[in-house]
Amino acid sequence: MFDFFDPLLIALHTSPFIYVAFVSLFGLLAGSFLNVVIHRLPKMMALAWQAECRAILAPQNESAEPSPTRYNLLVPRSACPSCGHRITALQNIPLISYAVQGGKCANCKSKISLRYPLVEMLTGALAGAIAWKFGVSAMAVAALIFSFALIALTFIDFDTQLLPDDITLPLLWLGIFFNIGGGFTDLQSAVIGAIAGYLSLWSIYWAFKLVTGKEGMGYGDFKLLAAIGAWFGWQLLPAVILLASIAGSVIGIALIVFARHRREVPIPFGPFLAIGGIAALFWGPQLTGFYLAG
Repeated sequence: MFDFFDPLLIALHTSPFIYVAFVSLFGLLAGSFLNVVIHRLPKMMALAWQAECRAILAPQNESAEPSPTRYNLLVPRSACPSCGHRITALQNIPLISYAVQGGKCANCKSKISLRYPLVEMLTGALAGAIAWKFGVSAMAVAALIFSFALIALTFIDFDTQLLPDDITLPLLWLGIFFNIGGGFTDLQSAVIGAIAGYLSLWSIYWAFKLVTGKEGMGYGDFKLLAAIGAWFGWQLLPAVILLASIAGSVIGIALIVFARHRREVPIPFGPFLAIGGIAALFWGPQLTGFYLAG
C-alpha cells in the first residue's frame, strides 16, 4: 500500500539536497496557510469577544439573534477583499500564482499585498534552514512547529499588537512536553525557563508602570518569552532578551528616522522576541557559551 512512497522516503534519508528541497517546499505551503492564520485569527478573536459581550450584556436576547456566519481558518474560502472573487487552488500556489498574476487579483486586477509572498518565502527559507541543521529527526519537526508559530505571532503582532493565547499557550506547553525527553534542554531547565520568562517581563512591566504610569508592553509578551524559555531553558533567556532589545532599538530608531514613525505610537515587542527565539533555535549553545564562558 505504501510502496509508492518508498523511493521518496529513501531519497529523503539519503540525499540532504532532496530533503532540504522537500522541507522548503513544505515550508512554502505552510507559509500560505500562515497567511490565512495571520489574517483571520485576529478577526476570529474579535468575533468571539463580541459574542461574549452580547451574552453578558443581553443574555435574554441571545437566543433571538440569528446565528452568525461561520468564520474560522477553513471557512469561508479565501476571497479577494476588493471584489469578493473566490480564490481557486491554481490561484493560490505559493509564489507562483503571485508572479503569474503580476501581484494582482485575477478578477478585478486589484493589487495583492507583497506581504503574502514574503511570508511564504520567509517560511520556506526558514524551513529549509531547519532541515539542513537538524536533518531527518524529531528535532526538525519540533523546530518547524516552533518557527511557524513565531512567524504567525510576528505578523499578527505587527498588525494588531496582539499575541493570541491560541498560539502562545500551546507553544509553551509543547516546549515543556518536547523537553520531557531532553529535546532542546532538560525538563527542569524548561520549567524554570517558562517561569523565569514570564516573571522577568512581568516584573519589568510593573516597574515601568509604577514609575511612568504607562504600560510598556502587553501580557502576550510575557507568555511568548515564557514559551521560548520552555523550549530552550532559562539559560538562554538573557541572550534572547538582549537580542530582542538590540533588534527593537535598531529597528525602532530606523523607523523613526527613515519612515517618520511617530514616537508616541508603540512598536510591538513580540517580533523582536521572535528574532531572539529563532537565534536560540539555531545558535543556542553558542549564545549560552558566549556569556557563560567566563
